[in-house]
Amino acid sequence: MTADRILVVDDEPDIEALVTQKFRRQVRKGKMEFIFASDGKHALELLEKEPDVVMVLSDINMPRMDGLTLLEQLNEHHQDLKTVIVSAYGDMVNIRTAMNRGAFDFLTKPIEFDDLEATISKTLDHLKIFRDLRHEKLAAEKAQATLSRYFSPSVVQTLSGNPDCLAPDGERRFATFLFTDLADFTNLVEEMDSDIIVDLLNEYLDQLARIVFEHDGTVMKVVGDALHAIFGAPVEQPDHADRALACALSIDAFATKFRAEKNAQNIPLGDTRIGVNCGQAIIGNFGGDYFFDYTAYGDAVNVAARLESVNKQLGTRICVGQSIVDEATNFIGRPAGTLLLKGKTQSLKTYEPLPQDIYDSPATAGYLKAFDMLEAGAPDARQAFAALVGKFEEDPLTLFHLGRLLAGETGTEISLDVK
Repeated sequence: MTADRILVVDDEPDIEALVTQKFRRQVRKGKMEFIFASDGKHALELLEKEPDVVMVLSDINMPRMDGLTLLEQLNEHHQDLKTVIVSAYGDMVNIRTAMNRGAFDFLTKPIEFDDLEATISKTLDHLKIFRDLRHEKLAAEKAQATLSRYFSPSVVQTLSGNPDCLAPDGERRFATFLFTDLADFTNLVEEMDSDIIVDLLNEYLDQLARIVFEHDGTVMKVVGDALHAIFGAPVEQPDHADRALACALSIDAFATKFRAEKNAQNIPLGDTRIGVNCGQAIIGNFGGDYFFDYTAYGDAVNVAARLESVNKQLGTRICVGQSIVDEATNFIGRPAGTLLLKGKTQSLKTYEPLPQDIYDSPATAGYLKAFDMLEAGAPDARQAFAALVGKFEEDPLTLFHLGRLLAGETGTEISLDVK
């Protein structure tokens, strides 16, 4: 236990012997430690050398610098200290002035040492409460700063009022999961200088996190260049699918512009691929007291990760599952195909979300018509996709289906070797 250090400021020559004798047991047990100054100037000099003093016991009438002037200096430069003023019975005006200037308490002379002991004890108890509250405040600020790196400001505000939400625990909840990945980033790391990669990655991930937070999502993990986010937890959001879709489109818009800027700087940055899916998962803070890992486990999460990978084969940048289309308020996009993923017994209908202007374009209308023909098994589906390739700007998803048809495949069910 660390002794509470108390500075006694008094010009009476016998004060040191009296205090040391009265509190000898506390000093011997290491509970208290006293240092002494003869006036206010001396006290300030000692405080510069003894920063761990917690309490000042000061007379008022002293040479060079009196106790009231010392109190002003303490309030200006040593605000964490608590000061008890000592003065004579007939000096109540000065005592009142001292209290108005921030003295914690006062004692009158001649000093009754029982009163002195009780006053010191009360002051130290108050200091302990003050230190505990300050420690809790700092811990709360640190926790909030940590939370702000994972959660949006609105989620942080909610969690700050209910910290038990992040206790080591998990619950099964219906939510939406978003996964991103930067194409060919490993090759880029091998080719470019480390300073360029660090700056690039920091700028990229910072913007992705900002976009997730703008849509009130939660960043579960950042793994290399990949970001994993969740919507609908830890705070429930009835519109979690809509938020995740809007977030995915915002990330795509940013990443497309970011890629073009970096390519213009001779940095061969690839596409950002995004997978989104919703469903039941066990969501919570895992790892116990010493390791913070807010994450989710379940098939819906795994499917979201696979849909991100599927983009590479389909040529899309965003791929979402049927659950998103069913859950979203007003899904805007086009079907990509019914995928049979490796290890799955049931196929999954997938879609590419689109901005409104692209969805309203003649190219999208032509694609939807050709896809309906493909789904119906119409023999002229191949010609319909070929006409789209010739008429409109190159569309990777159209080329993907045309390639399948030219290879002799039919229908919209696609078997992909994606884990």
